[in-house]
Amino acid sequence: MPTVDVQVMEDVFTLEEKQKLIRGIARVFGEVAGEWMRDNTSIRIHEVKSGHWGGAESCWTTEIAKSKKSDPV
Repeated sequence: MPTVDVQVMEDVFTLEEKQKLIRGIARVFGEVAGEWMRDNTSIRIHEVKSGHWGGAESCWTTEIAKSKKSDPV
């Protein structure tokens, strides 16, 4: 069965938010691939250590990610 791996910065999401992400990803996977897949899809959330992720010319930290999380879209 499918496995979905999600990488996020450490300490940005609460346990409740990670659980909501897992349920939401499983729900959407079921909508796209067939409802029977919802309960047969494994979702894992991996937390990346602050400062061990980046792009362009910067390293991203938990503080940066948290400030982006609170920005209105």
